[in-house]
Amino acid sequence: MASKAMIPFLVAMMLLTGVCNTLLTKYQDLQCVRNCNPEDPGEIKRFSQPVIQTAQMFIGEMGCWLVVAGFAIFRRFSTRDAPLLHGGYQQVDSQDSTEIDGDDDLDRTFSTQEEANPIMKPVVPNADERTPLVGWRVFLLAMPACCDITGTTLMNVGLLFVAASIYQMTRGALILFVGLFSVVFLHRKIFLYQWSALFIVVLGVALVGLAGAIAPNPQAQPDPKSLTETALLLVREASQHVKTAAVSTGALQTILGVLMIAGAQIFTATQFVLEEWILENYALEPLKVVGWEGVFGFSVTLIGMIILHLAVGRTDAGRNGYFDMQEGWREITEYQAIAVTSILIMISIGGFNFFGLSITRSVSATARSIIDTCRTLFIWIVSLGLGWETFKWLQIVGFALLVYGTFLFNDIVRPPLKACVRRQKPEPLLEETPVEHM
Repeated sequence: MASKAMIPFLVAMMLLTGVCNTLLTKYQDLQCVRNCNPEDPGEIKRFSQPVIQTAQMFIGEMGCWLVVAGFAIFRRFSTRDAPLLHGGYQQVDSQDSTEIDGDDDLDRTFSTQEEANPIMKPVVPNADERTPLVGWRVFLLAMPACCDITGTTLMNVGLLFVAASIYQMTRGALILFVGLFSVVFLHRKIFLYQWSALFIVVLGVALVGLAGAIAPNPQAQPDPKSLTETALLLVREASQHVKTAAVSTGALQTILGVLMIAGAQIFTATQFVLEEWILENYALEPLKVVGWEGVFGFSVTLIGMIILHLAVGRTDAGRNGYFDMQEGWREITEYQAIAVTSILIMISIGGFNFFGLSITRSVSATARSIIDTCRTLFIWIVSLGLGWETFKWLQIVGFALLVYGTFLFNDIVRPPLKACVRRQKPEPLLEETPVEHM
């Protein structure tokens, strides 16, 4: 009962850290670092350091090693204090075979009680005969880490141009590329209604991006009184503003941001497929996978930052830009709000990885999909409350399609046609527990 009682707490903490991570990153992007004169808003220079934000993410992932070390110290002292409790109760028998079995049980790293504890699941290795991922094999995790670098940096750049909720909703395109890559590279089978679900997800992402590109006037929008009036309002809204939005700099930036975020999901899906292939063949605790990817990701990012600073950041065209490492460090050290949010982002990423892995290994994929949907919804609500964005009906339609397509793909809702209902056991796209990320 104690283990089950921990699930609501883990769910709440996963939602809190996941929501805080996106909102804190957007808050950091809104901080003014130059020409902070409200009389001339066009000349305001805000914090725009997506590469540094990628490094922050990997530092947060490296923080998972602190959790691994903490668990190791706790288990060492708890085992020393109560050695008879380690490995659970062992039956005493005079037969040699029983004694050997008992010795094997005593040599187990984790007891049955520990494996059942949701908090311990991220540090429990796979209980099979796979080859341990140690030695030079650890460098295999550098491949998904490099994909993570590219995908995260693209998403951080895209977040500069879009609202936090549109950013989170557009990331829903990940399921499309995971599905495609799982079929091509992992030889998974996808049914017809699941292909339809992927099409619905793409349509939802497109509507969310269109909603961000269109800038409606809230005062000119009457409250709809029926579904028909709502549909007519959406068509009228799109026709009135899409022509203006097409030539608007802000709209073009929004479209560019949405495309960058959606395109980043290709690298994220590649990362998931690589992790799946590695964990299918090698055994390693999920939290250590995150920790190693943090080490490799931060190392490659730091080397890339230095090279790009020397090649681009020091030039006249690159000064004060994305690759000006010196300017980014100055902004972090001189502006307290940026420095504090950087620390909080690292903590939230580390916490999201830990709580997310605990939930993913303790509940079903269905529950995980619902939690992700709630995360997106909370980010939207908070962004509206903070005044970072305006309410858009078209965004509701896009979000609804995203949720329906995701739920349909994951078999949370039944297909509309009885002929599409599967009569055999579902085959997951990713057999292994996916590693949590931002």
